Amino acid sequence: AVSLLVAGEKELIAGGYWEELEMHVHAALRNGMTADEIKEVFLQSAIYCSIPAANTAFKIGKAVLAEYEGK
Repeated sequence: AVSLLVAGEKELIAGGYWEELEMHVHAALRNGMTADEIKEVFLQSAIYCSIPAANTAFKIGKAVLAEYEGK
């Protein structure tokens, strides 16, 4: 399940599907991915998808993680 989430997140970043990426980050956290694992996906996306796309993904991920830390 985690490998599917990783693959899905990279595809969403590459395509610029930001709303869907947010949903996938929520799903990843619910399914046991750690914040560090999600950050690693975003870091790798800088190489394969572009730095601007990775920066947007990090911004979205940070917002989602803040929601989870606030609960």
